[in-house]
Amino acid sequence: MARARTARPSTTSTAPAKPAAKRNALPGRLSPGMACDTAFRIIARRHLDAVLARHDGTCRGDPEALHQIRIALTHLRTAIRFFSPVVDDAVRPVVWAELKWLNSQLGMVRDLDVAIERVVAATGDELAVIAELQSWDEKRAESHRLLARALQSARYRRLIEQTSFWIESGPWSTRRSKEAIRLRRCPLADHAAAQLTEWEKTLLKKARKLGKLSVEKRHRLRLLNKRVTYSIESLEDLFSDDSLTKQKSVLKQLRKAQRSLGQLNDDARGQTLADSLGGAGSDAGVRFLDRKREKRLLRTAKAAYRKLDKAKPFRSSDLARSPEADD
Repeated sequence: MARARTARPSTTSTAPAKPAAKRNALPGRLSPGMACDTAFRIIARRHLDAVLARHDGTCRGDPEALHQIRIALTHLRTAIRFFSPVVDDAVRPVVWAELKWLNSQLGMVRDLDVAIERVVAATGDELAVIAELQSWDEKRAESHRLLARALQSARYRRLIEQTSFWIESGPWSTRRSKEAIRLRRCPLADHAAAQLTEWEKTLLKKARKLGKLSVEKRHRLRLLNKRVTYSIESLEDLFSDDSLTKQKSVLKQLRKAQRSLGQLNDDARGQTLADSLGGAGSDAGVRFLDRKREKRLLRTAKAAYRKLDKAKPFRSSDLARSPEADD
């Protein structure tokens, strides 16, 4: 079976970026009564650390490291969205733009990895796949070289340092207005209940029109689904033992819908990549055009959303509360 060649790691010797901000000690777990500013720092730190942990593997061309660094980055961006009223300041748009830049650098290589896997799986051991994948392979190697360069750049190092400093000591953390102080001190359980309920309602409303959505709107639904999923995962500490079983069921349906929407998005991206490559690479484009597969994936996502709707996914009563947590 033909497989895509892994791009050679860059020979540039560059020390990996590290957070520059001094970190204060924080609790190891979230609690319902915890102030939102503390909760944001705990969650954001976890995901920024996860980005750093996958840096070297991604530079070496490891597809799994690339996949995991993208997940960590998406978790971090989701946390910023989730706590957006709390961390709103003049620096946030700058941090957000840089994280978006990093995501775009990672995205091209990841899209090619997924597309190449799809082509290989669809062709089995056919010798023709070797010629067919040549242009894909070359594009992947070129994209990885650009990605490795970006991950070893001064811009990346500044991004990590600036993001770390902003998480710990950004202007949002010292604003003295009554509203800013109220938002920072708001109990995590109260903020989580309001934010998850709002996102849940929006998600289910859009999901009811899934069959009529364009590729672009379906992509936006997938991003919202991911936002809800990742937020619940990050807040797992908050759920009581009684409600944890329910949340696992909710996550199961969210992930099922996410997989189906993700595969549909991968197909659309694969077709776009095939068209952009031309030549032998464009022969693979037909492999991403499968109406039966599309209908099956849509049915799976719709069924997951129906079950999710009946489950009444998130309610404030699901959050654990204890005297210790609210101290």
